[in-house]
Amino acid sequence: DDTKIRKKENRISETRKTMMRSIATLTSLTSLARAGRTAPKTCSSRLLQSACKLRGGDELPGRSLTTDVSKYTKLSDPAPGSPFHYALPVHNLEIAKKFYGEVLGCAEGRSSEKWQDYSLNGHQIVCHWVGEDYRCQDYFNPVDGDDIPVPHFGLAMTEEEFHAMADRLKKEGIEFIIEPHLRFKGQPGEQWTMFFKDPSGNNLEFKAMTTIDNLFVKYNVVD
Repeated sequence: DDTKIRKKENRISETRKTMMRSIATLTSLTSLARAGRTAPKTCSSRLLQSACKLRGGDELPGRSLTTDVSKYTKLSDPAPGSPFHYALPVHNLEIAKKFYGEVLGCAEGRSSEKWQDYSLNGHQIVCHWVGEDYRCQDYFNPVDGDDIPVPHFGLAMTEEEFHAMADRLKKEGIEFIIEPHLRFKGQPGEQWTMFFKDPSGNNLEFKAMTTIDNLFVKYNVVD
């Protein structure tokens, strides 16, 4: 009789341990779901189903109950080589989305309530919301007769791309700080350039070398 009682107690103990592990797993999965995070691939579909019922939904974000493949959409490929990453402050994400997504035509990547990824010709720029009062503070430096605003960023384009972008910006009513024009005429660094601002006051320069191989040519420039 004592042996039967001990066996029964052991079974009850093992059952209780199993239940506690399941509850802990389900609690963890539910927390992940509420945080919008992906469930671990090692979780069984039965546990996933239980967690989904707990959160009142059909499936966990980023994970199907019948497959381990995450669901996402890719709108742009990275630039060849080593794409650069640049993070910039903005005062309003919706306004930034209209400018970078619609005016400049940058494909949008990942985003949250506080930041947005964009592909600038395959390079990663990230708009970070820093407060409604933010506006870029400008400094200026003379270059070939123009007062160049700094800081600034942008692209070195082909001439065809440059003029297409200039036309696009004009049609969108973008005001230029420095109008599209040719500078360093007749020099190895001869290039088309234009400067303008985003809605948060961040400065952008798009340029196009007339001889693209001279982008990093080394010589002393006399202003």
